[in-house]
Amino acid sequence: MPAVVLVGAQWGDEGKGKATDLLGSRVDYVVKFNGGNNAGHTVVIGDEKYALHLLPSGILSPGVVPVIANGVVVDIDVLFEELDALIARGVDVSRLLVSGSAHVIAGYHRTIDKVTERFLGKRRIGTTGRGIGPAYADKINRVGIRMWDLFDEKILAEKVEGALDQKNHLLVKVYNRRAITVEETVEELLQHAERLKPMVTDTSLVLNRALDEGKTLLFEAGQATMLDVDHGTYPFVTSSSATAGGAVTGSGIGPTRVTGVIGVVKAYTTRVGEGPFPTELFDQWGEYLQKTGGEFGVTTGRARRCGWYDSVITRYASRVNGLTDLVLTKLDVLTGIEKIPVCVAYDVDGVRYDEMPTDQTAFHHAKPIYEELDGWWEDISNARAFADLPVNAQRYVRALEEMSGARISAIGVGPARDATIQVHDLLG
Repeated sequence: MPAVVLVGAQWGDEGKGKATDLLGSRVDYVVKFNGGNNAGHTVVIGDEKYALHLLPSGILSPGVVPVIANGVVVDIDVLFEELDALIARGVDVSRLLVSGSAHVIAGYHRTIDKVTERFLGKRRIGTTGRGIGPAYADKINRVGIRMWDLFDEKILAEKVEGALDQKNHLLVKVYNRRAITVEETVEELLQHAERLKPMVTDTSLVLNRALDEGKTLLFEAGQATMLDVDHGTYPFVTSSSATAGGAVTGSGIGPTRVTGVIGVVKAYTTRVGEGPFPTELFDQWGEYLQKTGGEFGVTTGRARRCGWYDSVITRYASRVNGLTDLVLTKLDVLTGIEKIPVCVAYDVDGVRYDEMPTDQTAFHHAKPIYEELDGWWEDISNARAFADLPVNAQRYVRALEEMSGARISAIGVGPARDATIQVHDLLG
């Protein structure tokens, strides 16, 4: 049975929540395998709009078991804020499972995240300040706090003491902040422990048993390929594995169990935060895409940087993820543009690059080489079959498919839940 991984194929905000929701009625489990509450997914159901940050999008699909797996870092306050907000709107959240091996974001992680960014000044990474990076750093440094630790106060206090030993020197002597006590941190972490306990389990075991029983699993990435800590535009990346390989390490299933990898791309490109962005627009077209596409961060509210479609990074994402399918979103935003540029290669100091340069300096100096495609004027928001699209919109999609290294199996033509054209079966 399918174990399908869903990843962003650009810098994030591609519409992964919509793609997950599209498949939600056909899967048994939706698993978030990386990241934390530093990215948001917007799902529109009828007249209702849901903004999710930490929870898997599958929590909105009746009958689906949503799972926060071991590769995620969890801010417990945010977790219960989101759950309570959904409960208030009548959403059943009782099926949620959380990995006991998932690491916990403590208050000191958020503090260090914010003061470090300020300290870096113009060299800042552009983090959300939510403690994600410091929590992952503690995980790698083996001084992290895991979900299991919350249910043994003695062990928790010992681990918090070990984590704060070095951090307080940093906060006091480098950043001129007050020291954080073990007691206040333990109290903060324990306040939701009893409510959390029934949700926490060995999710790796649960997921492998589900596959053995013939269940269908969808693994949902936070962030996106170009923000992956190994394969993204380092150092302007997140602190976890947002590519398909992260689904394996971040959930505890074996690589041979993955049956497909779906990449999500916008019909143009956006980016939030710092870092190079070859097709970024600083003219009226950048403003047009931002306003027409509603390009403001779900989690941060920050305006997204906007640019034309970049087939070079999509080819790269196709390669490093092993994409079997693409979901193309927000095609409707391009309606009314007479000529639509598409980046087909880069120029780096006079040298043409058809594939993405992984050298940081080369990518920083990359200039887009464009081909222009004819646009369309017709409203496409009611199209539900590929043949319903104007001829030029069809040609645009086919051109992107040819350039991008994977077949385009679904096309988003509006924000509504049903505003999607399905070309191929994403679970087939």
